[in-house]
Amino acid sequence: MKERKTTDRYTLADLENWRKAASDVDPPIRLGVFGDPVAHSLSPQMQNAALRACEIDMQYARFHIRGNELRSALRFLRELDFLGVNLTVPHKIAAFAQIDEADESSTRAGTVNTIRLRRSEFSVDVRDLRVMILGAGGGTGRAIAWQCALENCERLVLVNRTYEKAQALTERLRPYFAGPRVLGPAARLEAAAWDETALRAQLADIDLIVNATPLGMNPNDPTPIPARLLAPHHMVFDAVYGPSKTSLIRAADEAGARGVDGSSMLLHQGALAFQIWFEREAPIEAMRRAL
Repeated sequence: MKERKTTDRYTLADLENWRKAASDVDPPIRLGVFGDPVAHSLSPQMQNAALRACEIDMQYARFHIRGNELRSALRFLRELDFLGVNLTVPHKIAAFAQIDEADESSTRAGTVNTIRLRRSEFSVDVRDLRVMILGAGGGTGRAIAWQCALENCERLVLVNRTYEKAQALTERLRPYFAGPRVLGPAARLEAAAWDETALRAQLADIDLIVNATPLGMNPNDPTPIPARLLAPHHMVFDAVYGPSKTSLIRAADEAGARGVDGSSMLLHQGALAFQIWFEREAPIEAMRRAL
């Protein structure tokens, strides 16, 4: 393994084939600066000195990214294990339109100097989503339903084998959905029966499907929802996780939908527990790597 020289530069093509481009670099590059030109930047010398002083096992590098390459480069960073980047000319203004959140100073100026990548599986605000929860009567389903309500999701459909449990939770959450409908005439909050006809009728007005049932823990488990009902526009979150893909995530892949398992939920629950126990920030990246 080699330690990267501070004079090295990478490109969009390198990001596109990052495993090959940086496979022999140790410690790994997880930070950088995007610019055009970028050879003049002294940020790598400064930031790498800071990383070494703090014994943080990563490196910072230069990336020669042209103006028309910025969107693609940022997309690749989301898919790779990068922590963040700095932006120099000509990207400071253009990048502002590409980020999900900005602090007050960036918002006022309409420019951005530093981007921190947060691992959000779908990179979509819950407030914009129409959500269906399968297994809304259990502990996991109830917790997710309450979080959707507190974050004011656009629409919430609760599905449970025992319909009465879904209906009871619907009534408790109703005050949170008193606002006007935005995305079409469908009710913002309702319970639905767990049968194919009822699910099919709902899914045209659903963006995110959440499996909060135990189905998937056993490799031979059926999908909690018929695979034929999934469509490419759906996002699928399976609270179940394991060493291999669950039947639901495999079905989402085959349907062209985006799907993730419950590893991220486990990670953030564990990080919160660590913070409660030790009253300090959890080492979330170390925990992520361990998973």
